[in-house]
Amino acid sequence: MFIDSENFLFVDIIKTPEHIKPEWYFLFAYCILRRVPNKLGGVVGLLMSIIILMLLPFLTKNYFKFNDYLSSYIVVFHFLVFCILTWLGGCVVE
Repeated sequence: MFIDSENFLFVDIIKTPEHIKPEWYFLFAYCILRRVPNKLGGVVGLLMSIIILMLLPFLTKNYFKFNDYLSSYIVVFHFLVFCILTWLGGCVVE
């Protein structure tokens, strides 16, 4: 039910299909890797996106006050960027 129906089509082993895309939870990473033409640059961009998300809780001055305006804007910004990258990762390359 949650798997893409195109995974069950017959394949031609000689030709890679143009509409190939990973599962939804890898689409943001696929978009980052697809956008950067250099392989090493794509991997560095992907690692930096994960490291920024891991360092996000340490950007606030008060660890126990969760409704700080700056941290809430940063969290909303990262959530929007994640949603946009997920959407762009699912689009067909033109």
